[in-house]
Order: sequence, then structure tokens, then C-alpha cells
Amino acid sequence: MTGMSERSPAAALIPLDPSFPARAEAALQLWRLLNGQSRRRRGDYLTRQRRQRLVLALRALDGRLAGHVYRSIAAGLFGDARVPKGPAWKTHDLRDRTIRLARTGTDLMCGGYLDLLRG
Repeated sequence: MTGMSERSPAAALIPLDPSFPARAEAALQLWRLLNGQSRRRRGDYLTRQRRQRLVLALRALDGRLAGHVYRSIAAGLFGDARVPKGPAWKTHDLRDRTIRLARTGTDLMCGGYLDLLRG
């Protein structure tokens, strides 16, 4: 950018739509980052466990969108050794967990990711 420096003023254009509060918060976070302040306020972040679950949910969604069955998605997420063979799969907790992860991923894809931004 020609003529720009650290002291040049910058602006954020935020539409006044239903997502305005989330966009304004994101702009505030950017401002804090640019001014050397902490990225987020204490206690205002995703826990490590929640981040890991979101990663698994998105991976499960990728598997579903690629046409894989829940058993193969579970094997990819948790390892072949943990996925039972035969009819035991139908009542195994990893099957239920995989289905919930895929549903969470689908919810995120259908706009649920905005809830993460809104807090």
C-alpha cells in the first residue's frame, strides 16, 4: 500500500445487519491486536477441549461431505484399533460420538460458526 505507515489512520466499514455485534467485536479485537493489547479478554476464549471438539467436528463434516460412512470417519478420527468390527459397532459409544461430531460440523457449516464469534 503506497503512502501507508503505522501512523496512517485506518477504518473499518461494518454493515448494520443482524451480525453487527459480532462484526463490531471482531473489529475491536483487530484494533486491540494492532495496538499491542491482548487478543482477547481473560475468560473470553475457547477452552482447549472445545477447540479440539471443533476440530474433530470439522474433520467429521469433511468425511461426510466426501461420502464416507460413520465407521470410516470414526477410524480416521480415533484410529482403526478403537473402532469395533461387526455388529458391536451399532451400539458403541464411538459411533454415537462420531454422529454427534458430524452433526455439529453440519451445524457449523450452516451458520453455527457465527455463534462462536458472538460468544
